[in-house]
Amino acid sequence: MRSLDQWFSEYAVSHQNKTNQAIHYICVPAIFFSIVGLLMSMPAGFLKGLIPRDLPLIENWASFFLIFVLVFYFRLSVSMGLKMLLFAVLCLVGNYFISLVFPLWLVSLLIFVIAWIGQFYGHKIEGKKPSFLKDIQFLLIGPAWIVHKIFK
Repeated sequence: MRSLDQWFSEYAVSHQNKTNQAIHYICVPAIFFSIVGLLMSMPAGFLKGLIPRDLPLIENWASFFLIFVLVFYFRLSVSMGLKMLLFAVLCLVGNYFISLVFPLWLVSLLIFVIAWIGQFYGHKIEGKKPSFLKDIQFLLIGPAWIVHKIFK
């Protein structure tokens, strides 16, 4: 398994252009946020009965999948895992409040599409293909790379 520094070094190869980096600072967290929102929009089904109380921030598919995503980050680094846990909680809370006012699936879908357009535009400027085309795990490295840069 590659170390976090190895992942970041390889990810950085296709993210040298300052404009592309700026686009990534906005679009990568937006994509992560929108995926959390899309997952929260899915009917919870059997998840509703797992916890004795009504806890919409926990009883949803986003929380379920984030457990596995966070295991990935914690395996790379406890520090990164904690930072991504904080970001994931902020995404859950933010999406919960959006869901109280707007159809969450629609807002999430709009954010998702717009952010991906931004991402591909950034890579067009960069002149290099997105890293995830080489290895799908880079879809998880992108948010960690941004969080790492923010906390640096």
